[in-house]
Amino acid sequence: METATVFRSSFSVCNRPTKAASLGGSDFTRVGSQLRMSPSGIKLYRSISHVRLSTRKVAFGSKKSTAIRASVSPSESGGSAAPIAPLQLESPIGQFLTQILTSHPHLVPAAVDQQLEQLNTDRDAEQQKEEPSPAGTDIVLYRRIAEVKANERKKTLEEILYALVVQKFMDANVSLVPAISPSSSEPSGRVDTWPSQDDKLEGLHSPEANEMIQNHLALILGNRLGDNSSVAQISKLRVGQVYAASIMYGYFLRRVDQRFQLEKTMKVLPQGVDDEDSNIQQVAGEDIRSVDKSDTSFRSPTQSHPELSSWSAGGVSPGGFGQGIKPTRLRNYVMSFDGETLQRYATIRSREAIGMIEKHTEALFGRPEIVITPQGTVDSSKDELIKISFGGLKRLVLEAVTFGSFLWDVESYVDSRYHFVAN
Repeated sequence: METATVFRSSFSVCNRPTKAASLGGSDFTRVGSQLRMSPSGIKLYRSISHVRLSTRKVAFGSKKSTAIRASVSPSESGGSAAPIAPLQLESPIGQFLTQILTSHPHLVPAAVDQQLEQLNTDRDAEQQKEEPSPAGTDIVLYRRIAEVKANERKKTLEEILYALVVQKFMDANVSLVPAISPSSSEPSGRVDTWPSQDDKLEGLHSPEANEMIQNHLALILGNRLGDNSSVAQISKLRVGQVYAASIMYGYFLRRVDQRFQLEKTMKVLPQGVDDEDSNIQQVAGEDIRSVDKSDTSFRSPTQSHPELSSWSAGGVSPGGFGQGIKPTRLRNYVMSFDGETLQRYATIRSREAIGMIEKHTEALFGRPEIVITPQGTVDSSKDELIKISFGGLKRLVLEAVTFGSFLWDVESYVDSRYHFVAN
């Protein structure tokens, strides 16, 4: 709650004669130390706009399966098209899925299943190989090769997850926000030239989840929630941090909403969940360690999410909910969890999902420039300021929450076919 208040109070509205200010309070996202932006840059590749797909039957022993191939004609690949997502995939499998996404997105799940089957085959073959004896001279080389292959598998899984998330947005007829940069066609320099798709994004969640999303928006935007036209000048870095935190919130929200909907159908909801006027007097779980205010990387909560942090930080009092937070059935349901369950549900399950969030956020907002002063503090004067309407901020947050919800879905889907999520 405190950090969200700092975020709101630091808006600088451009149509007022006030000095521009960047968003303060980098502890808005209360997180563990696991999730940081990768120091390596992300290479961008042009999307492939003309692809021909063909299918052929392939026999594996006594089984038959359908193999999907994509071919690009040299004459057709010369034209450039707007990328369908900010992050352009690098690996051979990632580029293959990009081709299918561009031309035949409905075939992406079948292509993913084929690639996961091959990954399973490769992993089984590696596990059957005998590791050289410790006394052998090849042990170091053997382990290095195994490490390289493990990193390649991790990158492949990250890009498979990303392609499936993008495909779900395409199925919903929702376009992802492109990389954030001032538009040359916008005289005011605003970055939010994308169309508003708030209704479509809200329609992808259950009514109970939408109530929680409105609370999340109220924490971030405050009394600007209904103001879609005013333009603010805001630190690009801080907006990126809020976007990443909202992805994590959406991941958590889909996870608990699935359990809530199941228990509601089975009529086994805990007592008091339907009482929306009940007071929450005790916050489950331990206090969440906040981010150091000198941290300027795009960080997202691996142990928590914004609203959970507000509960731990005192956003909920015995007298009622904090500013902008309304009691809802799903919120009351979450508050019935014990501390261990709450922490488990608020944690991203796989390193691959964390890595994909890092890369997507950096592709969308760019890599932040970090300058350390001689005193050891971060020089915030290097923060890039962007002009964005409050309606544009709302669109970004809604997209991020939906992105996190889809990430939970596709991570579960992939893990059911190729186990990679740690217990």
